[in-house]
Amino acid sequence: MKILVTGGAGFIGSHLVDKLIKEGEQVVVIDNLSTGKEEFINPKAEFHKSDIRNLEEIKPLFKGINLVFHLAAQPRIQPSIIDPIESHGNNVVGTLNVLVASRDAKIKKFIYSASSSAYGEQEKSPLREDMIPQPKSPYSLFKLIGEYYCKLFNELYDLPTISLRYFNVYGPRQSCEGAYATVIGIFLRQAKANQPLTIVDKGIQTRDFTHVRDVVRANILAAKSDKVGKGEVINIGTGKNYSINKIASLISDKVVFIPSRSAEVQDTLADNGLAKKLLGWLPRVGIKEGIKELKQV
Repeated sequence: MKILVTGGAGFIGSHLVDKLIKEGEQVVVIDNLSTGKEEFINPKAEFHKSDIRNLEEIKPLFKGINLVFHLAAQPRIQPSIIDPIESHGNNVVGTLNVLVASRDAKIKKFIYSASSSAYGEQEKSPLREDMIPQPKSPYSLFKLIGEYYCKLFNELYDLPTISLRYFNVYGPRQSCEGAYATVIGIFLRQAKANQPLTIVDKGIQTRDFTHVRDVVRANILAAKSDKVGKGEVINIGTGKNYSINKIASLISDKVVFIPSRSAEVQDTLADNGLAKKLLGWLPRVGIKEGIKELKQV
């Protein structure tokens, strides 16, 4: 099988490419290296430095492709607030282009990396796929639009699609620097530099942290499952959440508190029942195990 992975030089995408190649698949990677890194690219993959915002540039690369994993995106909430036009181009225009190229190439299944940030602030917890999304940032809205496009392309063009809503992915190769750094990445960088960990607000907000290996496994199960492909949206989260204070305590006892940021929700917690039912997926990596592994790197 010939598989195309957009964003295959990125944090999650590179792990997915590694796993696919390990399973003997032929993999094509598209990445413009804006956030991805060349050293993350598996040497056995066919790499194309291309931008998904350019349909004519990427379209020929879909010839002969059987399966598409679409992970390329401009990640994180805060950068999208600073520059919503740039974020829209990457996350909406780019996704539409990849869908069009996939439709025209008549691929067998399209797996889209969605975001739990689409839920926004909800009155009930855990978060279920049948809740009405309430995105609080441009990034969250744009990732939600990607889900709607996936559903429409299934209904209009019979393109098999599925959207996986990730909950706070962490693990090896996560960004630790700049605007795209995750909270665990920031904490690890600060601890290694013997600096206090910077905790936003009071640190009592909670997050459902999901290890990248579990996310990769969810993608592969979605590709193999004959129960999905009709534009379904499925949570990929552990079903357990931890306060930022708790996460900090697993890394260092030196902390400082900084002001809160706009568009941040108070709590996230996934209901992963649908992932178990349709994909046979449950998380395997616990937060203590995952952070212990990262501290040893």
